[in-house]
Amino acid sequence: MRHAISTPFAPAAIGPYSQAIRAGNLLFLSGQIPLDPATGNLVDGGIEAETRQVFQNIEEILKAAGASFDAVVSATVYLADMNDFAKVNEIYGTYFSSPAPARATVQVARLPRDCRVEIQVIASL
Repeated sequence: MRHAISTPFAPAAIGPYSQAIRAGNLLFLSGQIPLDPATGNLVDGGIEAETRQVFQNIEEILKAAGASFDAVVSATVYLADMNDFAKVNEIYGTYFSSPAPARATVQVARLPRDCRVEIQVIASL
């Protein structure tokens, strides 16, 4: 069985998808982009601000499911520019304890709303 997880403290879905789906003991979060949930706008301040907002959105969805970053087992990072990798990686590392989740990072041609970073995670509950 699967159940949708949602919270008003993260951006509402901007398409036909859920913020997250719980299936058994797994939680699949939709990719999060740097939208401020209060305004629905992208945050200003460059890749660092965008990355922090993405993690704030992820944290709120995890909390809505009764989880935390410690439950994350896998992450996929999508970057508009691989030259931002070091800055994103530095911030990314502050959210996870050891052992860090498995991860893939890829550069893509374009992200929603022309943001610079999107991150998707899977957690084990």
